[in-house]
Parts: sequence; structure tokens; C-alpha cells
Amino acid sequence: MERRCMFISSFVLILHLVQAQDPTGFINVDCGLPLRESPYNSLPTGLAYISDADLVKSGKTSRIAKEFEPDYTKPILKLRYFPDGVRNCYHLNVTRDTKYLIKATFVYGNYDGLNVDPNFDLYLGPNIWTTVSSNDTIEEIIHVTQTDSLQVCLVKTGISIPFINVLELRPLKKDMYVTQSGSLKYEFRRYLSNSDRNIRYPDDVYDRKWYPMFVANSWTQVTTNLNVNSSNLYELPKGVMSTGVTPLNPNATLNITWTIEPSTTKFYSYMHFAELQTLRANDTREFNITMNGKITYGPYSPKPLKTQTIFDITPEQCDGGACLLQLLKTSKSTLPPLLNAIEAFTVIDFPQMETNEDEVAGIKNVQDIYGLNKISWQGDPCVPKQFLWDGLNCNNSDISTPPIITSLDLSTSGLTGIITQAIQNLTHLEKLDLSNNNLTGEIPKFLADIKSLLVIDLSGNNLTGSVPPSLLQKKGMKLNVEGNPHLLCTAGSCVNKRKDGHKKKSIIVPVVASIASVAVIIGAFVMFLVLRKKKASKFEGPQPSYIQASDGRSSEPAIMTENKRFSYSEVIAMTNNFQRILGKGGFGIVYYGFVNGTKQVAVKILSHSSSQGYKQFKAEVELLLRVHHKNLVNLVGYCDEGENMALIYEYMSNGDLKEHMSGTRNRFILNWGTRLKIVSESAQGLEYLHNGCKPPMVHRDVKTTNILLSEHFEAKLADFGLSRSFPIEGETHVSTVVAGTPGYLDPEYYRTNWLTEKSDVYSFGIVLLEIITNQPVIDQSREKPHIAEWVGLMLTKGDIISIMDPTLNGDYDSGSVWKVVELAMSCLNPSSARRPTMSQVVIGLNECLAAENSRGGASRDMDSKSSIEVSLTFGTEVSPRAR
Repeated sequence: MERRCMFISSFVLILHLVQAQDPTGFINVDCGLPLRESPYNSLPTGLAYISDADLVKSGKTSRIAKEFEPDYTKPILKLRYFPDGVRNCYHLNVTRDTKYLIKATFVYGNYDGLNVDPNFDLYLGPNIWTTVSSNDTIEEIIHVTQTDSLQVCLVKTGISIPFINVLELRPLKKDMYVTQSGSLKYEFRRYLSNSDRNIRYPDDVYDRKWYPMFVANSWTQVTTNLNVNSSNLYELPKGVMSTGVTPLNPNATLNITWTIEPSTTKFYSYMHFAELQTLRANDTREFNITMNGKITYGPYSPKPLKTQTIFDITPEQCDGGACLLQLLKTSKSTLPPLLNAIEAFTVIDFPQMETNEDEVAGIKNVQDIYGLNKISWQGDPCVPKQFLWDGLNCNNSDISTPPIITSLDLSTSGLTGIITQAIQNLTHLEKLDLSNNNLTGEIPKFLADIKSLLVIDLSGNNLTGSVPPSLLQKKGMKLNVEGNPHLLCTAGSCVNKRKDGHKKKSIIVPVVASIASVAVIIGAFVMFLVLRKKKASKFEGPQPSYIQASDGRSSEPAIMTENKRFSYSEVIAMTNNFQRILGKGGFGIVYYGFVNGTKQVAVKILSHSSSQGYKQFKAEVELLLRVHHKNLVNLVGYCDEGENMALIYEYMSNGDLKEHMSGTRNRFILNWGTRLKIVSESAQGLEYLHNGCKPPMVHRDVKTTNILLSEHFEAKLADFGLSRSFPIEGETHVSTVVAGTPGYLDPEYYRTNWLTEKSDVYSFGIVLLEIITNQPVIDQSREKPHIAEWVGLMLTKGDIISIMDPTLNGDYDSGSVWKVVELAMSCLNPSSARRPTMSQVVIGLNECLAAENSRGGASRDMDSKSSIEVSLTFGTEVSPRAR
């Protein structure tokens, strides 16, 4: 009982009214609003909303579909969405150590026409706030700011693109909604009335939104026309406190239930009371308050026409997450219990400290001064670790201690101007790399004042003046200033002049070093130049037909172009030292990266243990360098440097088709129309290989994991390492060692070793069966393990419904489904001669897509036994193995 407190405040009504008219500190952001339309006053609140253009550095703007507009007020009609990057953040100037009610509104409104349910994460600073997974939701939290800035970040986690409509902040009094620790995530806020009116600002001075709640068969409404004094600490609206409920049965309890997920979550509840009836002399209203059977406060009697708030001073927890609040009439009470309003919040801890604020200010000043528009440079620079800013390293060993920036690499970033003084705010910097830019002016003395800074690379710039003596005298300093033709030398700071009279600017820092060690360094450098010259000869100048290499590639033709070639050091830089893995395969590991700091790429690194790696690597590079189609993945570049080989592709943010079919890695199941669109586009890419390339190409590894999806679900065929061409005119097939993926291999190709473009058609037929059934290609638990045999068996029984993916919930045009089934089975004909060409497949799929999109025409009954050619004679060759 002592764990509940009752607060009665003495604020007068006139103060309440003044605050309602002057919402000091309110921040109202209409996300997506053009600057030219900002600000404006929104009805019915009268609050002024501003554009978000100056609060976020990325994203695109849009508007919800017209059919949804009548349901919403002006601030919700527009939105900002973020197709690029993983984390995109709003930067808001706030008051330090202030308690804010923060609201973020998300109304999808089918703005992109894709009808894809949203699913992305919302972060407050470096900590996750919640996951947005509803088409129409307001996420709300009460949070105390630690600094004078606040980062609200949207993080892409799956197939949908993050978006936001409105962002609002309302400062609260520090004594409101007090917690032992953590922030308060909104669970619900209700006033008990049979009204249909939602109440917010200006009736609620803090712009809390109150929704009515009433249980008609259990409650009786109590109201008053008299003035209720609502000026306690929580300043409840008059409309909220002038109504309440009692049990319909005067002797019954007043019950309110809710569920908390996960069940271990702790919560706070706030109950607001005021006696609304004039009690007779012999009347008493008295009750106890219990939570899941345990008395938490009481006995209690509401005060006549005066608001009182009862709340927890320590958080509650409900067994199994099921919460039951009961108001129980005491034995001496003549009247039933009364409740006017209730709020509940779950406790959310934010354990990760934000990066040291002085260093955040410093790195943001560097960003602003040099105009750095790197997509990753948003939110907290250091944490969480998976969103570390490109080019930074941080010390973040303890989440309870603010991270610090230890390394800054802005090499080859197009920097101009002088070396900015903002760098001196990075007081824990150990390494600074500003090489290969166009920096001018003198080397600043403050670099020597950063005590921890011991490695500085300023090479490849246009610096002038001389090196500050304080840098030269700093013990342990490693300083590189080569490639600055106008930099003057001080005594002892440069090596001897060359015969042409020019000096080589290589700073000799006065540290203890023997002549022998210098000789070793020079020897190593000479060896490096020799090796580099030998390695460069593989690619520079006239190219021989074959190259000699120590890695078993002497019989392989060299890649015959320098276009789009990257060095291995550039690969390391673009992947931030191979920080984020996108996937793994037989070829090697695929990493996430950036080219030029802005273009997202996927970097596939050849594993040294891959037996056929270089042959497939070379084949894929040479193919993608000469073929271009909107439905073939674009090769950004490649790396071929000794044993280090990599393919750099455009980044396909929505992963592969397989992930979406299986729902793995937080991918959401695709609807039928989207599946048709994807396979139609994939078919066009394959048809281009067969008919648009000279000589024609056979992919040889068509499967759902090799169909990649862009941010707008545009399909692109990938992985061309096994591709083969037909170089001789009129040739119908080539004889080759069988290669491919078990389950997708053409049985005729497997038996004969004769490869034709119809082998791709067979594999594509398997893909069609996968989008229809969402079943594994090979499942030993089935009566017929191979998907083609299993579907064939079902069709011979006239049972097409049983093969349909149940996650589609019957939401498809049955005519288009029948057509795709027929098309798939024709692709799987045992005789390649009887299979359609990819041109015919493209035509058929486009017809299916048109039927699905129309949805207005007649569709066949799915129980009908339409004629489908089923002629599967695989025997033991249903699941051939690649050799």
C-alpha cells in the first residue's frame, strides 16, 4: 500500500489557461513538407508546423494516396521516406536534462503503390525505441534528454522502406511521470466515457491524446456540468475529468485488463480521480485498488470536483503479461468505485551511452566545414557499432561510458580548404588520415596538442609552409607529408636532394632508430616497388593472351580491361575493413560497402579455398563488363590483385527472392502480384542473355537466391560465374562438365552433358514452382521429394489448391495462377525440345501479370480440373548432383 502515492497540486486555473495558449518549447515537424510551405497552423489544434528539410540530410518526400487523405489532418498527408542507406536520422535541438513527450506518427497510406506493410526500427540516439510494423500508428515515449541535441533515427531492417509523417516534442515538468530508471514507452491512455471524441491540444496543455473507453454492458457513465479542478501536477483536460464510470452493478468491482509484451516487461500506471456526484450525508464512496489481486493502494475516496492522481513509485510487473486492475468497494462504502481516466507506460531502458558530446560536436563541425555528404554519417558517430560512421574508429568497450573517437580517415574524400581547427575537438584521436585530397594552407600546430595523436597522413595534398617543430619533436609521431610539392623543409626534416634538385618530403621524426632499422625500411620499400612493378605488369600496357601467376592461373586468359578496376586497399576502405557481412556462398563472403562514400555496393570476396574460383570470377567479370540490361545486376567494378579477388556489385537492398519466399532474415512474404512482377522481370533478364547477347549466353545457375531485389522490388539476375556462351554460329549446344545447383539442374543436361539455353528454361520452371508453392526444391519428408515430382503428383489428382502457398491466403487471380502452373510445367518437360523459349515465357508471364493486375475479369474456380500437361519421368534423376 505504501508503494502508491497521491499527488494534489495547488496550481490555479488561470495558469492552466495561460499555458494552453502558449505551448512553450513545442516542436512540431511535418515530415516531407516543402520549405516554401513552412510554417503553417494546423487545424483543429492551431499548432504551427515546420518543414523537416533542415533537420535531416537524406530521404525523399511523398504523399499518401488520395483515397486516404480524407481520414487525416494536414500534417499527416505528406511524408519522408528513406530508400538509401540503412540508418537515417533527424537532428533536433532540444534543452538538456529536460523531460520530453516525444511522438512519431507513421501513416503508410500506400504512398508508393506497393501495398507493402511497413517493418523497420525506430531509434532514439544509439538505442532502439521500437519497431514500426503498422500501417497507421503513433509511437510515443517520455524521455529525459542528456545533451542539447536529440537524434531520432529510422533503421531499415527488412523489405520495407522506412518513412515518417510527423515528429512532435512536448516538454513536461520534471516531476511528472517519474521513474526509478529508464524512459516510458506509451502503452495506452484512456478517459472513461461513452463519447466518441478524442481529446488533445489545446484541451490538453501537453498535447497528450486521450481516447474514450466504455464497456456498455458493465459500466455506467457518470458526468457533471460543474467545474472540476484539474490543476494538479498532471493538468488533466476538463473534458477528461468531467466524466467517469462506475460498475453497472453497484456491488461489483470495476475491472480493467490489458496485456504487456514481453511478459517480463515492467510498467507504470497512472489513475486519475475526481468525485463527480454530490453525495448525500449518509453516502460514502470508498474502495481499494488492486493489481492482479494484490492491494496497491487504499482505502481511497475521490475528492469532490478535484483531480487527484495515484501512481506507482516503483514499476509493476504482471505474471504472464496479463494485467488485471480492480477497484473494489469496501465494506463501509455505500457507492460503487469510480474511475475517470487511466494511463499506462512500459519501462524501456536505454543502456548505450551516447558518444562524448564534445567529440560529436567536433566531428559534425568537420562534416559541415568540408561538406561531407556520406550517407552513413547520420546519428551517433560511434554507436551502435553496426552503424559506425564510415572512416571512423571508436573506443566503445563499456556501454555505460560515452564512446570516444580514436581514428578519422578522410583520405580521397575531395576535401578542399585548410585543415580545420574542428579536428582539435577530437581529443582522443590516435590516427588521422587526410591524404589524397586538395587541402591547402599550412600544417596547423594544434595537431601536436592532441596528446594521443601519433599517426598523421597528410600526403597527396597542396599544403604549404613548413612542418611545425612541435610535430617533429613529438615522441613516437609517424608523419607522412609526401606529395605536397609546395611544402617547405626545415633543417633535418627532409631527405637529401635528388639529382634534379627537388626534395622528397618525407619527415624524419626524431625518434630512437638505428642505422640497421633504417636500412631494413629502405630495403622493404625497394622490394615493395619491385613487387608492385611486377604486379602492375599483369594489367598495364599491351596485354598478352595469358598471364603467369603463382596461384594456379597460368592457363587462364587475363581480364582484358582496366575499366572499373579497384585496388585491394580500396576494397578494404569501401567495406570499412569488411565490417558488415551480407551473406556467404561457395564463392566466398559478400560484404556491404560504399564507393565514393555515397554509392552502396555489395562486395563479393573470392575465398582462397574456392577450387573453381578464379575461372568463375573471370567469367563473371568479362560477362558483366560487356552486357547491360535493367534486369541483370550491374557490376560496379572488380579487384584482381594477387590472391585478392573481389566483385563489386550495385547494392540490392531487398536481398534475394528466396529470403522473401521463406520469410528469413526479417523478410516479409510477398503477395502474388509482386511475385509475378519479380519472375516476369527475371525472365526478361534471362531472355536477354539468350537472345540479346552476341554470342548467346546460358546462365547455368538460375535459382531464387540468384534473383536479387532492389529497394523498389525490381528484379535483377545475378551470379554469372557458371555462365557459358555459344561462340559458333548455328551451334545448338555445347558439351560441358555439368555445373549448377542440385534440384535446379536440367535432367537432360545431367544425362548428356549437352548444355542449351533450354537448361536455363528448366531451372526457371523450378523458380516458378517455388513462387507458387513456397516449398523447398528438395524435401525428403514428402512423398515425392523433388518439387517438380510433388507438384506433378498433386496435379494428376486435380488438386491445385494443396500446392498453393498458404501465406497468400487465397489473395490472387486464379486464372493467372493456372497460367503460371501451366507455364512452369511446360518449362519442366523432360524433353528440352518441347520446352518453351524464354521469349515465350516472358510473353506468358506478362499475360499472367496483366490478369492479376486487372482482378476485375472472370477467374477460374480453383477446384476445377483444368488440363495441364504432366509428363514427369525423372526416376532417380529428380535431384541430380553437380559434378
